[in-house]
Amino acid sequence: MTMGELRKPVAPGEPAPEFTLAAVDRSDTVSLADYRGRSPLFLALLIGLWCPFCRRAIAQMGPIESQLKTLGVETLGVVATTPENARLYFKYRPTRLRLASDPELSTHRAYGLPKPAATPEFMQALETTSINPDGMFPQPVSIGKAAETITKADGYVNNPTDEAEMQRQWPQLKGQFLIDRDGIVRWANVEASEGPAGLGKFPSPAEIMTAARALQN
Repeated sequence: MTMGELRKPVAPGEPAPEFTLAAVDRSDTVSLADYRGRSPLFLALLIGLWCPFCRRAIAQMGPIESQLKTLGVETLGVVATTPENARLYFKYRPTRLRLASDPELSTHRAYGLPKPAATPEFMQALETTSINPDGMFPQPVSIGKAAETITKADGYVNNPTDEAEMQRQWPQLKGQFLIDRDGIVRWANVEASEGPAGLGKFPSPAEIMTAARALQN
């Protein structure tokens, strides 16, 4: 893939970039400073709710959040939609996750998450690559088919905000970072770092928990 990125993704050992974003669950803000000196943080940077893989990741993060808390690690998901659109979605699909809103993808840029250039080569790779994120399908399927199947299972229909965000955000990649209480990144996962076959894949609970336990050493 040809990546149109402004900087390389933040790597383990580097300071985590600061951020302050609107909270989804209340009329307030949430920032990295809220966690500094208090607890490690598992930070998941997602894109808009139009993204079926992001909606699935949010659902997967619920059980992981509870497990991480047993290790003293807090969890924050960043969704790239407006607070109002996020609140509407979670009104009907409640979650215990702490969520922040970043429709302009400022955290994605700060953390160096790639946004591939939509070159002919990239578009062909999307058409010819089969994926099976988290083993959700009996066998790998095309990227478009995977997105279509998840959307149909969710019963989700894009609203005008989703449509506008999709046009602006696609094909932004996602990422997850484990940040210690001193604000240093200790583990990072960038979507599709191994190539297009990794699109839509979220790290497994075992992988996340192994990284979190390493913070205890």
